[in-house]
Amino acid sequence: MSEVRVRFAPSPTGYLHVGGARTVLFNWLFARHAGGSLILRIEDTDVERSTDASTDAIIESMQWLGLDWDEGPIVGGEYGPYFQSERLDIYREYADKLVKSGYAYPCYCTPEELSEARKTAMKEGKPPGYSGRCRNLSPEEIRSFEAEGRQPALRFKVAEGETVVNDIVRGDVVFRNEFIEDFVIFKSDGYPTYNFAVVVDDALMRITDVIRADEHLPNTPKQIMMYAALGFELPRFAHVSMILGKDKTKLSKRHGATSVTQYRDAGYLPDALVNYLVLLGWAYDAEQQIFGREELIEKFTLDKVSKNPAIFDPDKLLWMNGYYIRETDTQVLADLAIDHLIKAGLVSSKPSNEELSRTQAVVAILKERIRTVSDIVDQGDFFFTEEVAFDEDAYQKFLTRDYVPETFKALKPRLEATSPFNRQTAEEVIRGYAKEVGRKAGEVIHPLRVALTGRSVSPGIFEVIEILGKDACCRRIDSALKKM
Repeated sequence: MSEVRVRFAPSPTGYLHVGGARTVLFNWLFARHAGGSLILRIEDTDVERSTDASTDAIIESMQWLGLDWDEGPIVGGEYGPYFQSERLDIYREYADKLVKSGYAYPCYCTPEELSEARKTAMKEGKPPGYSGRCRNLSPEEIRSFEAEGRQPALRFKVAEGETVVNDIVRGDVVFRNEFIEDFVIFKSDGYPTYNFAVVVDDALMRITDVIRADEHLPNTPKQIMMYAALGFELPRFAHVSMILGKDKTKLSKRHGATSVTQYRDAGYLPDALVNYLVLLGWAYDAEQQIFGREELIEKFTLDKVSKNPAIFDPDKLLWMNGYYIRETDTQVLADLAIDHLIKAGLVSSKPSNEELSRTQAVVAILKERIRTVSDIVDQGDFFFTEEVAFDEDAYQKFLTRDYVPETFKALKPRLEATSPFNRQTAEEVIRGYAKEVGRKAGEVIHPLRVALTGRSVSPGIFEVIEILGKDACCRRIDSALKKM
């Protein structure tokens, strides 16, 4: 084997989930590190469950994550087609080769007969696998089954002995063939099974390294047998550990968001998600947590992939996303935030220059506080509304104080008269008034914060005042006075 060629081969039966995203990321990094190629192949032979919408969603998620591929849908390539549904004739050709060479045989057993045979075997204390009933059918038996209209499946004939999987992550894993039944490679409906199609595709697409989740490890001995039977060169295998929730059970919807699109829509940044996903099973050393893409490409190797299950910690991902937000250019964040503000109805669907300018200003003072881009809605909505929605606790704590109405009545005309109106001049007026009446600055600032934002916690009040502008500040002071 020369040039490294790896593949990501999702089934288009849903969105790209965290586990699949981690798999394609490991393949992408491995290929880029070695100067090789990543092939995207769509395994859509499950006709009932595969959809074009799922294919589009998977591709869109990979593009959002910035994981490009060298061959496959959209980009084409020398070894296509890259949809399994378009390769059925190829599979049939290689299945016929296995039959002719004696490695496979037609099986005419009906689902009902197979079910009954399993039940009988279990009652007798035998393994419930296929009995090999059709292994040595006579020509007369075959003609009889075909006369009944039975459509055969094709089964691979498992030899005696054992099969060893040389795994880069797990070392040598030994499987005893006696526990592997003669398995189906072609179903009676004319479609290949996963184990057969993946061998043919990986061989013909010159895949050198198969990097995938360890749930596929039990399939590997079957695939190794078929590689040998077809005379194909064996790729290297690397099975990475599964991803668990914090409760140590397999990651699922009950642990929260699981698809890439959910994280995108929730305001996570692709670089943050990529950085976090790579740490689910890989570590460069015991200390480093933050990696840029080029650094990951340089440092990623399979010898640093752990055998142990990875624990998905949403709190750590949230922390990491906050770090990336703080490191991201304010204008870039503002462009992302606009979509969330539009969705929340806080700015118009075609934002004006004033709305765009305000968004950038709000992002600038919030980026140190928010952990997802969508937090701009929860933490900064008051910048974009005419009326303020008061938090009841904040109102009771600060706006029911007896001196507050007098304070607001005195501050409003002073602010109206302030020119130029900015954070510095507003601060001078407010602190000057507090000193004049003998109050601590906080005794004036805290009630004013509630009047202007509706809450007791916000970015710096003087920055808030500058962004809101003189007219909005005075209107909100008036509204608070009326409510009091």
